[in-house]
Amino acid sequence: MSSFYENLELWVKKQEEVKELFGKAEENYDKADRLTLITLTRLAFHQMERTIEAFDNWLKDPMITVHMPREMLVDLWSRVRKVLYELIDIDVEHTKKFTEHLKDLEAKGLINPLFTSRLVSDEEKRQRRPTVTI
Repeated sequence: MSSFYENLELWVKKQEEVKELFGKAEENYDKADRLTLITLTRLAFHQMERTIEAFDNWLKDPMITVHMPREMLVDLWSRVRKVLYELIDIDVEHTKKFTEHLKDLEAKGLINPLFTSRLVSDEEKRQRRPTVTI
């Protein structure tokens, strides 16, 4: 059992180190350039994915599922649900804002022409689809 405890303590230590590193990396983020902000966000998503995957595996482990008290699970769900709804809200709000921004750029003729094929409607895509006769 001691190696099990050591692994858990190591995981906690590593997570705390990652949190500290993000804290240092994001200093003055409000003054950062676009590439730095994209990189920070992508690294954060990567870390979230790793943490979520590890957490999911944790909850699949019979050692955990058998011994986890209900109160801890209620607390866990209470906290996870807040993160879930906040993430969905962030996604919806960001997507809506960016959609309006793109529409504004398009109306002003400022969309880079190399990317305009992404803005083609589904109807136009269907019209361009080649017909194959067998």
